[in-house]
Amino acid sequence: MADFQAFVGRVPPRFANEAELECAKILDYHGVPWAYEPRTFVLEQNEDGRVTEAFTPDFYLPEQDLYLEITVMKQSLVTRKNRKLRKLRERYPDVRAKLFYRRDIERLAERYRLHLAS
Repeated sequence: MADFQAFVGRVPPRFANEAELECAKILDYHGVPWAYEPRTFVLEQNEDGRVTEAFTPDFYLPEQDLYLEITVMKQSLVTRKNRKLRKLRERYPDVRAKLFYRRDIERLAERYRLHLAS
């Protein structure tokens, strides 16, 4: 586990994949305060009020008031995440969120000479 200086969360992060870890390293290197999966947004509920769909963005950058979702899925499989992001924007118009795709991560990795596992 890396020792993160800019991490502002309470519980040490357990990243879902290598791309999330590399993004955390980039944020940390540049001293950008970040939290990992700090909030889950309810997107849909049934008649009983039970949550049927939710979205938990990977990172929150408090100084930018911005959520980041990292995806390294094939572009053809990203449709579901794009749909969730649209729903998030509809239900929470004041929440700023950005989806980083595989190509965005690869560009960052190349720029900062990071190794990304495929």
